[in-house]
Amino acid sequence: MKKFRYFLLLLFLCIALVGCAETKLLERVGLVTLIGYDLGKEEGVETTAVVRQVSTELESKVAVITAENETSQGTRAKINRRAAEKIMSGQLRGVLFGEEFTQGGIGHYIENLLKNPAMSGDIIMAVVEGQTKALLEYQYPDIEDIGEHIYKLVEQNIKSEQVVSSTLHDVAKDYYFMGRDIAMPIIRRDEELIEISGIALFKKDKMIGKLSVDDSFYVKLSRDDYHAGVYELKIKGDDLPSSLLKDPPDEINLVFDPIKTHKDVKLVNPKTPEFDLHLTVQARLLEIKPNVNVGNSKKVETLEKAISKSLSSEISRVIAYCQNVGSDVYGFGEYYRSSVRHSELTEEKWDELYKEMKVNVHVDFTLLRSGVFE
Repeated sequence: MKKFRYFLLLLFLCIALVGCAETKLLERVGLVTLIGYDLGKEEGVETTAVVRQVSTELESKVAVITAENETSQGTRAKINRRAAEKIMSGQLRGVLFGEEFTQGGIGHYIENLLKNPAMSGDIIMAVVEGQTKALLEYQYPDIEDIGEHIYKLVEQNIKSEQVVSSTLHDVAKDYYFMGRDIAMPIIRRDEELIEISGIALFKKDKMIGKLSVDDSFYVKLSRDDYHAGVYELKIKGDDLPSSLLKDPPDEINLVFDPIKTHKDVKLVNPKTPEFDLHLTVQARLLEIKPNVNVGNSKKVETLEKAISKSLSSEISRVIAYCQNVGSDVYGFGEYYRSSVRHSELTEEKWDELYKEMKVNVHVDFTLLRSGVFE
């Protein structure tokens, strides 16, 4: 009987606690789906929020609200005062940074997101050419929800391995790991559309360079295992042997989809330092222009060697650019630290070593044929 009384008391307390909880009905709140940060006046922060509001008839509308203050939390309070419903951030799916804003550092905002228990590690992050406010406030005739559209744009390109992954989880990992820097997609408005235009390169938490969307392929190929995606490669005519084409044009265009890649990085000289980067790529040729007889095994072998040479050259060029600007998005510092015992590697020490680093790039490309080529 005593146990039964305890049970009734516990049940009563649970019901009372639930009754005291704050109700958050959809029609009474505004759901922030995406936020953008720009430089405000006098070194403040200008925050633009995309807010989804649901009516009692379950019809939703999207509002874009901008506010400026000294801190991001201060702008949130201002946005809340300008919204028809109470602002909730539990449905946040994307964070954008204006290009100029990133040059002052985004580490504080990464840390704030990680500290918030309502934030998911799958939030996507990207840099905007120009200001995020201008991008988000523009009236796109064919885009109803700009927040959802940008999230899906970046997400599907990450999943199809067209760009490096820039989820909060991945960005935070690169930010906190010594010897590895952040890379994230750059988006821009092109007339009535939004597109990915390249990738931003960071040193610690500050953007210091960028690569074209084509060059982002070489970054991803060199630092991650590749399993999908389609890429168009251009090989200069001078790099093509006469046995492949009698009168080679100025360049030959190939489109292939990587089926399987594998990366092997070895530190061969800790003093320089010097690395061997060996990549094996097995891919299916989707298109080649002008036509080459890929039914001929000797020509296929010649073509594979030409592709391997071109990929090695392009990857070396992109690595050299990253060294020049000082961004180690490949994580060579991480390889160095794990390979050299008692290295006591610091950021300052790796900065000096990274500038003098030598990377020997070797690509073994194998063409997988699946039947008829047009």
